[in-house]
Amino acid sequence: MTLPGGVTRRQFGDDTAIATEGSPVYGEPTADGWRKWEPGRSKLGAMLEMDVDTGLQSGDSVLYLGAANGTTVSHVADFAGPTYAVEFAPRPARDLVEVAASRPNLFPLLSDARRPQQYAHVVETDLDAIVQDVATRGQARVAKENAMFLADDGRLVAAIKARSEDVTADPEAVFESVRAELADSYEILDEIRLDPYHTDHLGIVARPR
Repeated sequence: MTLPGGVTRRQFGDDTAIATEGSPVYGEPTADGWRKWEPGRSKLGAMLEMDVDTGLQSGDSVLYLGAANGTTVSHVADFAGPTYAVEFAPRPARDLVEVAASRPNLFPLLSDARRPQQYAHVVETDLDAIVQDVATRGQARVAKENAMFLADDGRLVAAIKARSEDVTADPEAVFESVRAELADSYEILDEIRLDPYHTDHLGIVARPR
């Protein structure tokens, strides 16, 4: 299994699962300071559980788009370096602030991932990774417009939700459209359907062109 430094497999009762070391956030099981990373509640967790080489490493600088209540980005901040967490909705952003209280490297930003100019004055450039999980139409465009923050050898790790693009379309047709739109800005290195953890989602790992 290809896991970033700071992410490991641990025993939780009768279950062995990937985990990070940090304070619990969403009621996840813990053992000796390690917290279970629930793949059914985290698209990135599902990708790691499915042995996708995300290219993420311990100490990486990360821009997380679509941080919501902090479920996944809290795990990322447990092993990464500076982690900028963008969330548009005020209610989950308040939860995110609480999550960041025990993680000094996690910086919550109440902002719109579709408008990176809103936080360009805060987020550093030459980042190691963008992790994207936005439930909105135009997910490829979000990835492209935020590419300016990535280093030349950085990685995009994105979860594409077909139903957010078009609830009536065939998911594979949606994914093909996203691939085509990304092509002029990113080279896709790996991809995987996230079933059974997340229906009609595609995990993508890419690097900027």
